Formats: sequence, C-alpha cells, structure tokens
Amino acid sequence: MPQDSGRAAETHHPRAVAVIVTWNRRDLLLEALAAVAAQSRPPDAVIVIDNASTDGTPAAVRSTFPDVRLDTLDSNYGGAGGFAYGMALALADDADVIWLMDDDTVPAPEALRALLAARDRFPSGPPALIASEVRWTDGRPHPMNTPRPKPFATGAERQAAAAAGCIPIRSASFVSILVEAADSRRRGLPQADFFLWNDDFEFTTRLLRGRVGLLCPASVVTHKTATFGDTEVDPGDRFFYEVRNKVWTLRTSSLALPERVLYGGSTLRRWIRTYAKSGRRSALRSALGRGLAAGVRTKPRPNDQVLSAEDPDVRALLAVKSST
Repeated sequence: MPQDSGRAAETHHPRAVAVIVTWNRRDLLLEALAAVAAQSRPPDAVIVIDNASTDGTPAAVRSTFPDVRLDTLDSNYGGAGGFAYGMALALADDADVIWLMDDDTVPAPEALRALLAARDRFPSGPPALIASEVRWTDGRPHPMNTPRPKPFATGAERQAAAAAGCIPIRSASFVSILVEAADSRRRGLPQADFFLWNDDFEFTTRLLRGRVGLLCPASVVTHKTATFGDTEVDPGDRFFYEVRNKVWTLRTSSLALPERVLYGGSTLRRWIRTYAKSGRRSALRSALGRGLAAGVRTKPRPNDQVLSAEDPDVRALLAVKSST
C-alpha cells in the first residue's frame, strides 16, 4: 500500500525543472522568468543557461531572481549547447520532467499545470514529450514553432492523445516542451555541435522514435519573436546551419526510412521557396554548398568534446551517446 501511494504522489507531483537558454536578451529573459515564477503550478527549480551574454544578463538575473540557478558558459554555444548543458544540470538535480523554453517565451499562468495534467491523463503512462501551443504576440498560432503532426498516426494513437486533450506529434521546438527525464537519460541530450537550427528537430525526433509525443492546446505560450513568420524567412549566412544540421539529422537513425523521404522532400521544397524569396541568393548558394559539404563529410562531435563541466555527474551525462 505505501508503494502505491508513493507512485501516485510521483505521478501527480513530479519534480519539474525549467531550463531556459539565453544570449543577450536580458529584458525578454526577465519577462520570461517572471511568467515562470507566476505559474499556478510553478516548477520545483529553474535553471538559466547564459551563453556568455554581454548585455548585463547575469547581474540582472542574480538581482531580480536570486533563487534561479544561473550558469554562465565560457562562450556562446547556441541553443543546442545551452539546452544540452541545462538538461544535464536538470538530470543531475534529479528532475522527473524538464520544461524547456527559449528566453523570448512567455508562458500563460496555466501553461505548466496543463502540461502536467496532460501527462497524468494519458492512458498508458507519461509520454516522452508534451509540447505547448505557441502563439505570437497578437494571439495567432506561430508558424515557426508549430509541432509537426505525427505522420501515419493510427486511430488508436489519436484516440489515446484525445483522452489527454492532445494531438499526436512527431517533433517539436524548444520554445516550450515538457520532456520526460527518464526518456532523455535513455536517448541522450540535444547535440551541442548543432549550435543552432534543427537541434530541436533532431532531439525530439530521436526522443520520440517509437515513443509518444503530444501537443497540448491547453498549455499556451507566447513566443515574442521580432516578426511573425515561418522557417522560410531568409536566413542569410545562417542557412549553413539549416543545411548542415538537416543533413546530419537525415543521416541518423532518429527517422525511419519513410520519414526520411517525407521530411527530406518537404525540406527540399522549403529550401527552394526560401531561395526564390531571397534577395541575397549568392549568400544562400554559398551557405548551401558549405552546409551540404559539412553535412556529408562530417558528423556532430560528442557533447563532452564541445562542452566542459566541473561537476562529475554533469560530465558523465554529457558523455552519454545519443541513441534511439
């Protein structure tokens, strides 16, 4: 009987650790942290990973939110490196679930409670990942951060998701997702060497290979990007990361063969549309060539070769190889 009570307590009040990655967006970060602190069910701990900001971010966080754990990295490792490091800290802190979000994300007061409620309601146990609904500042759904519905989802999968008030998905962005710590321990952390772009796609597809991912419309966050748009916005030189990282992802076992064909085709169409709309086509051609070459000839370095940590538990977690 005591064992059953313990399991029930863990199900309804898991240790939730929020991880936010930031770089030179002090004011947006402070707004995000205020919204996290105002949650009707606040996280049990909050970790901020600062990618060596130069705008006074560390001092502002320490003075305004002294209870937040702030770790400032020695360089800018992008969202990929920041989330890999932050998740390692959360796992070392015995998190049951990890709530990941960008520094320009403002969660509604019920956002975390809704994610945890969906986790409890799902019929066959906690899903590997639950994503929030992401809106822009005017309330419209944000196309840049819309989770990808699960292709070929069965009727049973859709019915089980509906029982939790959710929709089955195959991937999601780091804007706001609740990740099951046990699944991340088994499947590994985000790959720091991605730096930016497709790091969340690679991580979530790897995490969800053969596992359940859900979109929870009751959990709402506002993504305060400067403009409203999707992934076809002209990226300039950063297109290199989009190309290299997508090739890296398509070469891994995170995706089944039919999914590689499906996502590879949709990626090619998106690249063509991005190029057609661009006013800097020479820059995109250069980035495309370099990205393809790097994606084919190289592979991501292990996290422990990109990031260093003094804590032995964190070092051990960074050394875990990604797997499916």
